[in-house]
Amino acid sequence: MSMQAKKRADYQPPAFSISDVKLDVRLHPTATNIISTLAVARNGSHDHALELDGDKLKLISVEVAGEAFEHFTQTDDKLVLENVPDTFTLTIVNEVDPQNNQALEGLYLSQNTYCTQCEAEGFRRITYYLDRPDVLATFEVTMHADKETYPTLLANGNLIDKGDNEDGTHWVKWQDPFPKPCYLFAMVAGDFDLLQDTFTTASGNDVKLELYVDKGKKHRGDFALASLKRAMKWDEETYGLEYDLDIYMIVAVDFFNMGAMENKGLNIFNSKFVLADQQSATDEDFFNVESVIAHEYFHNWTGNRVTCRDWFQLSLKEGLTVFRDQQFSADMTSALSNRIKHVRVMREHQFAEDASAMSHPIRPEEVIEMNNFYTVTVYDKGAEVIRMFHTLLGEDGFRRGMDEYFRRHDGQAVTCDDFVAAMQTATELDLTHFARWYSQSGTPVITTTTRYSEDSRLMDITIAQHTPPTADQGTKQPLFIPVAFDCIDSKGNHYSDVDSKVKDGVLMLDAPSVTLHFTEVDEPLIPVLLGNFSAPAKVKNALSVEQLLSIFKYANDAFNRWDALQSVYSWCIDEFEQGQGDQISASVWQALSDVISSEKDNLELLGECLVIPSFETLSQARVLVDPNTLNPARELFCKAFATQLEPELTNLYEAIETGTYAYNQQAVNARRCRNVVLGHLARTSKGAELTSEQFTSADNMTDSLGALKAAQGAVPETFETLMQQFEKTWNNDPLVLDKWFGLHATTERDDILSQLSLLQQHPQFTINNPNRVRAVIGTFAFFNTAGFHDKSGSGYKFVTDYLLKLDEVNPQVAARIVTPLTQWHNYAPAYQTLMKTQLNRLLGKEGLSKDLFEKVSKSLAYETISERI
Repeated sequence: MSMQAKKRADYQPPAFSISDVKLDVRLHPTATNIISTLAVARNGSHDHALELDGDKLKLISVEVAGEAFEHFTQTDDKLVLENVPDTFTLTIVNEVDPQNNQALEGLYLSQNTYCTQCEAEGFRRITYYLDRPDVLATFEVTMHADKETYPTLLANGNLIDKGDNEDGTHWVKWQDPFPKPCYLFAMVAGDFDLLQDTFTTASGNDVKLELYVDKGKKHRGDFALASLKRAMKWDEETYGLEYDLDIYMIVAVDFFNMGAMENKGLNIFNSKFVLADQQSATDEDFFNVESVIAHEYFHNWTGNRVTCRDWFQLSLKEGLTVFRDQQFSADMTSALSNRIKHVRVMREHQFAEDASAMSHPIRPEEVIEMNNFYTVTVYDKGAEVIRMFHTLLGEDGFRRGMDEYFRRHDGQAVTCDDFVAAMQTATELDLTHFARWYSQSGTPVITTTTRYSEDSRLMDITIAQHTPPTADQGTKQPLFIPVAFDCIDSKGNHYSDVDSKVKDGVLMLDAPSVTLHFTEVDEPLIPVLLGNFSAPAKVKNALSVEQLLSIFKYANDAFNRWDALQSVYSWCIDEFEQGQGDQISASVWQALSDVISSEKDNLELLGECLVIPSFETLSQARVLVDPNTLNPARELFCKAFATQLEPELTNLYEAIETGTYAYNQQAVNARRCRNVVLGHLARTSKGAELTSEQFTSADNMTDSLGALKAAQGAVPETFETLMQQFEKTWNNDPLVLDKWFGLHATTERDDILSQLSLLQQHPQFTINNPNRVRAVIGTFAFFNTAGFHDKSGSGYKFVTDYLLKLDEVNPQVAARIVTPLTQWHNYAPAYQTLMKTQLNRLLGKEGLSKDLFEKVSKSLAYETISERI
């Protein structure tokens, strides 16, 4: 197994093309037989051998032009054919073992369902092929299986034929007329409940919609199917994009490494993003189902019809499609709550990645294991870059650029540069400088300095940008940053700069610094930067608590109002960490009380404003963090918050009417705000009573889980009692039980490691189920601050012990769970030493997967960069 890095700069077009693929697949648990017939052509004039990718395949025969072919060599990952004709038909027969494919890549068998996952390089586990995204071919697939056990046989495209065999098996033939890379190939065989509907496109084509779910769960698929129809309609109205096949299918499976996969016409989903009803799913689950359904559907154009030339261009499809699903979700629900949700992901996870050994641009330069490309940088920061395009070009200009992108590149495998070039046609702005976002890693820091003259009533505000060095790049250049900007005084008056450098509320920061001049100013002004998080950057804006509270009162942008309050909370937590929490003035508590009273009729904003910043968010604004001082300080502030504001919070909790359950934005806002308030009140003397009452009376999962989360850290005895009831009710429902596992794993208790060991002995736990592993080990590593960061290092060792086992089963999931260990640099030296000790244990393991090797080796090679905000 090669650990050599692949580099974007080394890209070469394929030496051969494959135009047509015919697969004949005879499904068998341990010996699935696959006959692959390929139409192959040499590209250009050369005498290179044909090198096909393969992994864990049993080769049976090779034929060229219908004749047995023996001029080949076979290695662990290649089939090399020498002296082949310029054009020919290649037939390969091989076997695979789906039942023992626990990595869940390629073709695998879980819970008596055959399923595939081919992105990024899983097709090579099915048959030998040019497994790269720039080889596009049409596919025709014939599947054979026992009819009684596997009545449903699915593949990409349109159903063109089917029949029965005398031995009790049956066969189905599918044909996808659109050339596609093999990573979009999919097959499913099983026995499902089926939901059906139709959608009529704007052009009048009737599309069959089919949703396949586990037996007995049909009623939980209605919302997903309705979400799909909303997404199809939205894409037509917003981007003029219609669906292009006769049928669109979604299959929900429990054993899946990813959230979902956009295979052409046959999306395969982790069931957690399909199944939802009032009793079993929270409001957040409903939101995620609709968002992920839309995301995978939108890929039909941004990913399938136009795909990536190579995997270094992954953000071409993922960043763009994440932005599109964010737009859709904002239109379906709420722009503000969606924006805050996205920003939390950036601040808690992407900023941490940017500042770690795994730092990379949204278009990376090199990688060892392609699966490691699926990062918050590529997806979420990539979406922020697309959002900046939208800001720069405006809605109409962005649509023109998208239209040109599809006009130029439909049916092609292209690059990020091709996308920028298409956007360039829609604007007179030179996007060359802006395109630096694709190649430069790290989080830019925007700083403000002010100079005020009381005598002349003049004020200058200098806004500067600086991107600290990252693990992969030591030297940084100025970026082109759209900075949403407002300027107010303590009375709420808004000011414009005399040179009009701020246009339509946005300052184009395209130089190291820009100075804005203000006249007729009677007091120092308050600059308000990065409204609606207009760029993926940190802001260093030295404001007092009083100025932050003025922003909350008077800023035009609701996001900035929320953000100012988050900064107030962060300041308060600093005071507690320094042992000065009792010195927080009465005026601050009164101001927070005023927030509740002034926004009591705006439950969406208030619900967000009453959320205290997470440990993860707080960490990214600090250096050399000591979790065992910061985390308790946060908890002390939460306790003080509840105590100081108990009357106001109690009145608010009692006043919020949630009514009969319905999933609509007004009801979601009410439930969210009420559950946030309950989380605070749980820290008061009423905690046990209130959490028990809500849990007992809840008619929906949102309020049930809200009660459990409120009790979790504040009233442990109540929490244990309610959790026992919860498990008894939901023990046979895997998706709901994942919530129970996750709550246990994130509970901060002295015996947490023993608790985690007990959870692994639970009859419903298995290392082979990625959802279950993520619920227990993943949530502990990412979100149990006290347990994971225990001073003894026991939390780090526990996770490492498990990763050593998991890597042998599912390297993809192991590589994701190792992430918190690789971010050792942001913690105090004692924690750094303990974390690196465990990383060295991983690196010393013989046979470590490429997935883990890449992350662990890069992390250990990283020298701490002290220059950070």
